[in-house]
Amino acid sequence: MRDTRESRLLLVLLVAIAFALITVDIRGGEDSPLDGARQAAASVFGPVEDGVSSAVDPVGNAVAAVRDSDERHDRISALERENAKLKQRLGSDARNHARAGELDKLLKTAGRGQYGIKGAEVIGIGAAQGFSWTVTLDVGSDDGIRRDQTVINGDGLVGRVTTVGPSTATVLLAIDPDFTVGTRMEKSGELGFATGRGDRSLHVQLLNGKAKIKKGDRLVTFGSQADKPFVPGVPVGKVVRVDPTGGDLTRTLQVRPYVGFSKLDIVGVVVQPPRTNPRDTVLPPKPAKPKPTPTVTVTATPSATPTSPAANRS
Repeated sequence: MRDTRESRLLLVLLVAIAFALITVDIRGGEDSPLDGARQAAASVFGPVEDGVSSAVDPVGNAVAAVRDSDERHDRISALERENAKLKQRLGSDARNHARAGELDKLLKTAGRGQYGIKGAEVIGIGAAQGFSWTVTLDVGSDDGIRRDQTVINGDGLVGRVTTVGPSTATVLLAIDPDFTVGTRMEKSGELGFATGRGDRSLHVQLLNGKAKIKKGDRLVTFGSQADKPFVPGVPVGKVVRVDPTGGDLTRTLQVRPYVGFSKLDIVGVVVQPPRTNPRDTVLPPKPAKPKPTPTVTVTATPSATPTSPAANRS
C-alpha cells in the first residue's frame, strides 16, 4: 500500500481504536466485553504455543542436563582426587607409624645394650663389590660412619659396614656366606662361630662338642678386639636344630636369626661401643610359662537315710 494521506489517517484511526479497546478491557475487568474475544484467541493460538513449547523444552532440558552432567562430573572428579589423596595420606601415615615403631624398638635395644648408634635408612639392596647379600644405607663418612662397625636394628644383629662413601655405606648382612661372627650362648656362655647361609638358617659351630644345647636356646655376639667389627651382646638368633655330635670335637647348630632380612628399613650403626659387656641383657625377655590351673575335685558325701515312722513303730 502506498504511503498516502488516506493510509496515514487509517493507521491513526486503528491505533486510536486499539487504545480505546485496551481501556475498555482494563476497566471492565472480569466483566470486560472483550473477554470472549480473548478466550477465542487463546483457543486458537494456545495449541500452537504448546507445540512450540513442547518442541523447545526438550532442547532446554537437554542443555540443562548436559550442564548438570558436567557439574556432576566435575564434582565426581574432585571427590575422586580427594579420595586418592586421602588414601595416599592414610597409607603414608600407616607406613610412618610402622617406621616410628621400628625406630622406637631400635632405640630401646640400643639403650639396653648401651650402644651409641647413628640411625640410618636402607636405600638399596643387592650385590655390591662382589658381595651377594648387602644393603646400602643413607649415611656415610660425613656422618661419622667407619668401616667395620656393627649394624643392628630393633631385633638384633644386621651385619657390619664394609664400604663407606661420603654419604652412603655398604653393609654385609649376617646371612651372607662370607659373613662370620663370634657367638656366645645365653647363660652357659659356650662360644662358637656363626656363618651365614643365604636365606637359610645360620650355621653355628660350638667349640665344645659336649656342650648341652637344646632347641630354643639363644645366642648373642661375643664381641671383637677393640669392638670392631662386632660389639658384644647383640642378639643373633635362636637354636632351631642341634645336629648330632658324631664324636666331633665341635658341635653344630642351626640358628634362626632374629632379624627379618627381607624387610629391613630402619637400622642403627654402632658408632660408640658399650662401656661394659651387656652379655644377655639385650635379649628380649622370654614369655612367661603359663601357670597350671589348679584342679579341684568335689566328692559327694552320702547322707544318712531317714527312718520312717512305720519303722519306729515296728
